[in-house]
Amino acid sequence: MKGSVFIIFFLSTALATELPTTIEKIKPSIVAIGTYKKTQSPPFVFRGTGFVIGDGRQVVTNAHVLPDQITPDAPELAVLVRSPQGEQLIRRARVISRITERDLAEIRLDGPPLPALKIGDSSTVRDGQSIAFTGFPIGGALGFSPVTHRGIVSAITPIALPGGNANQLNEKLIRQIKQGSFYIFQLDATAYPGNSGSPVFDPETGLVIGVINMVFIKGSKESALSQPSGITYAIPSVNLERLVQQ
Repeated sequence: MKGSVFIIFFLSTALATELPTTIEKIKPSIVAIGTYKKTQSPPFVFRGTGFVIGDGRQVVTNAHVLPDQITPDAPELAVLVRSPQGEQLIRRARVISRITERDLAEIRLDGPPLPALKIGDSSTVRDGQSIAFTGFPIGGALGFSPVTHRGIVSAITPIALPGGNANQLNEKLIRQIKQGSFYIFQLDATAYPGNSGSPVFDPETGLVIGVINMVFIKGSKESALSQPSGITYAIPSVNLERLVQQ
């Protein structure tokens, strides 16, 4: 019994020591995604979180974070980044690919590369595994400084396709039925709307194992609930492979 208590204490202490170091490495890769128009007030309108992968100019986020259409008269797609000196900079971006049925998107930054995160193997994730995620909860209300939450994977569960009858069929429902269900991570840490697109990572290695989703999954899993449950969901990183290959 004493041995078990010691092991749990040792692991908790090790995690507490490693997480600050991991966060320090993660934060330079976290970006705020929004739209920019010089003549509007404010010029930058925040829409969600993203994180840098690959060659340092590829950014992953949720598809719903991006504007539906980019037109010549509309504000430009833009990303707010932080320079090594701590200065906030606006960078233009363009959409590279979307997987709407997984609510994932990839955009590409103009300008020099940023530090990139590495993608881990989400197929090895187990119930009870420790996780952390970093993003911009509640948008710019708290300022554009990355905020980290930690918790565990509460469950690995298939996302339920929305029920419907012939009178309720629409394009979105038909597309989801064709794509079939897929597994998601249910987390015990609380995320907020601004966290959409935040990377879920291993606190020890910093490898990305999922992407926080606060709209697409929550709307499907909890549409029958009259009150929010406080449950946070994430799309496993295995879905990113198809995204970046498009």
